Amino acid sequence: MKQEEYFKKLTAHAKEYGFVFQSSEIYDGLSAVYDYGQNGVELKNNIRNYWWKAMVQLQENIVGIDAAIFMHPTIWKASGHVDAFNDPLIDNKDSKKRYRADVLVEDYLAKIEDKINKEVERARKRFGESFDEQQFVTTNARVLEYTAQSKEIRNRLYAGMDANDMVSIKELIEDLGIVCPVSGTRNWTDVRQFNLMFSTKMGSVSEGASELYLRPETAQGIFVNYLNVQKTARMKIPFGIAQTGKAFRNEIVARQFIFRMREFEQMEMQFFVRPGEELKWFAYWKEERMKWHLSMGIPPEKFRFHDHEKLSHYANAATDIEFEFPFGFKELEGIHSRTDFDLEAHQKFSGKKLHYFDAELNQSYIPYVVETSIGLDRMFLAVLSYAYREEKLADGSERVVLMIPPMLAPVKAAILPLVAKDGLPEKAREIMDTLKYDFNCQYEEKDSIGRRYRRQDAIGTPYCITVDHQSLEDNTVTIRDRDSMNQERITIDKLTMAIAQKIRPQRI
Repeated sequence: MKQEEYFKKLTAHAKEYGFVFQSSEIYDGLSAVYDYGQNGVELKNNIRNYWWKAMVQLQENIVGIDAAIFMHPTIWKASGHVDAFNDPLIDNKDSKKRYRADVLVEDYLAKIEDKINKEVERARKRFGESFDEQQFVTTNARVLEYTAQSKEIRNRLYAGMDANDMVSIKELIEDLGIVCPVSGTRNWTDVRQFNLMFSTKMGSVSEGASELYLRPETAQGIFVNYLNVQKTARMKIPFGIAQTGKAFRNEIVARQFIFRMREFEQMEMQFFVRPGEELKWFAYWKEERMKWHLSMGIPPEKFRFHDHEKLSHYANAATDIEFEFPFGFKELEGIHSRTDFDLEAHQKFSGKKLHYFDAELNQSYIPYVVETSIGLDRMFLAVLSYAYREEKLADGSERVVLMIPPMLAPVKAAILPLVAKDGLPEKAREIMDTLKYDFNCQYEEKDSIGRRYRRQDAIGTPYCITVDHQSLEDNTVTIRDRDSMNQERITIDKLTMAIAQKIRPQRI
């Protein structure tokens, strides 16, 4: 199945089975804004809770907060968002479609990288076990040509972005012969900057209202509360502050379903360290965050690190954990060494001293910060896109199944009476009333047992418990595994323990 077709089926499945709906759909929808349905909200909550457990519950030196969405407007001046939070946009005059100019160039660079990877794979097949990839990429003429081409393009792009030179970025797009994906033409407008923050007013009357911004990230709420948390929780360096919450960006080029939205949710942790130790902790969190992703059972080849060549103004090191979505490898999580930029800026703009006194060193300093930041909606899409399967079974039938990691599945167990009579529904209800205190369960008695299995497969329920006539005799039921479809007989009094063991996450 082609990736484009796969993605269309995935998005259709997400709607059909109550995971994601277009926001305001009965009014023809609101572009790049989505609602999470009854199964989607459960999956989203489970991902958030799993992140929180890993970052706060299992860490003795990290605590959580929940900062307000509305913040003092000067915060965004201090952080640089008022002056520098822009996207370079370009329009194609024929298709009337708008694109981020830097993304057009990055997509072109990704094609060059694909060419390099293909050369490497061809050589690997040709030379077998004796293949030395490092030697090949540093000596092969074609790979060296592609690498030099890529480096030249990056240098031109980064120079234009740093200098805010929109003319040079358009020239780069024209020199590369980049065409509009829709019209196939090169009839481009000039490149122009667009600020991504939403603004609003706060006040009882419009004349006296203050202009505020909907926060474009959650990190600043942590920075302005860093001393409050440090003092009240008696935290010692190194320590972290975690937060999850909504953020808002006026994305003009919103695309790829819930991958890029105007209203989204972040899961961020800011880790405060001694100056000079930030790169050590950057390497530590880079490794720890990859472990977290792999702990969900998604294979390592679906992830990769992408170290930044061009760093943001606040960073001295940065990397992305990228995931292979149906539309290619894209950023899932960012890990950044932010230096002391944020706290230094807030100290300057607020006039309040934000130093930390280090008793071990007997000195005060502004801490450096290592950040881990992951989009909850992107993580949701990553889990969903990996989990979606279309299977042909041994008997010739087909099924669509979501192989969501059991610990994240929206519904953990479905309780199904074999038939809706003979006392089986009553017995099934007893089991439901017991299990629902520990797990999110569903009870279903309509249609044949096979159809009910298929419906539960489609929403990713890892275990189906079938109550049959034997259950009335010996107090046993069958528990069916979603992935293997194998069934085993188990006594009802052992169900809670059995399900708990099956959905327990791996140690991170």
